[in-house]
Amino acid sequence: MSGILEGKRILVTGVLMESSIAFHTAKLAQEQGAEIILTAFPRPSLTARIAKKLPRPVETLELDVSSEEQLAGIADQVRAAGLPTLDGIVHSIGFAPQDALGGNFLNTPWESVATAMQVSAFSLKSLTTALLPLMQDGGSVVGLTFDAQYAWPQYDWMGPAKAALESTNRYLARYLGERNIRCNLISAGPIGSMAAKSIPGFPDLAATWDNRSPLKWDLTDPEPTGRGVVALLSDWFPKTTGEIIHVDGGLHAIGA
Repeated sequence: MSGILEGKRILVTGVLMESSIAFHTAKLAQEQGAEIILTAFPRPSLTARIAKKLPRPVETLELDVSSEEQLAGIADQVRAAGLPTLDGIVHSIGFAPQDALGGNFLNTPWESVATAMQVSAFSLKSLTTALLPLMQDGGSVVGLTFDAQYAWPQYDWMGPAKAALESTNRYLARYLGERNIRCNLISAGPIGSMAAKSIPGFPDLAATWDNRSPLKWDLTDPEPTGRGVVALLSDWFPKTTGEIIHVDGGLHAIGA
């Protein structure tokens, strides 16, 4: 029996550790039949080392999404690596300087806010448009967010950055629909990844899930989120775009 991504070619960003959502997405995508390629920054050698734990070998390309020069060359690099076309893009990129997190919201300088916005939100647009030449037959773009409806403790300027990401996704869906490209996000519950560990007070934030999530949530298990990403990459959501699918144990639906 073939997998739901059989024959598809997928570019995955954000593989930093074996515990990352991006790693599990790449692993599941391969298991479901996809051919994948990874991009990484700032340490592609680290990503290449982690990628050896995937079921099959993959190429790793360096890509700083804040570099116009690197974005301009990424499509050619993907072709040179053996993928003449793409069917999917996974955006698992987010970053904010430390002075934009941890309760410093009122004092964060614009320069740090701008960095968070460019890397965490604008990059969804810049990455997607850089790879459009490889998506002539349509495809699926899937990003990862952390529910921007709420002001989370310690999350500070990553919150507005995720709100911008969610809005960017809707506008991409609007403008890319005519190319048969679907653009959706997974709103994930907290995972004990490298990105999460960089957030001051993360354990307190994550504890919310112990008290309010209808389905038991496991901080150490990124696979449910990866499954959601793979499902959106597949042809099983052919007319879904501009959407945010919650893979958070149901917490988003629960009040006090």
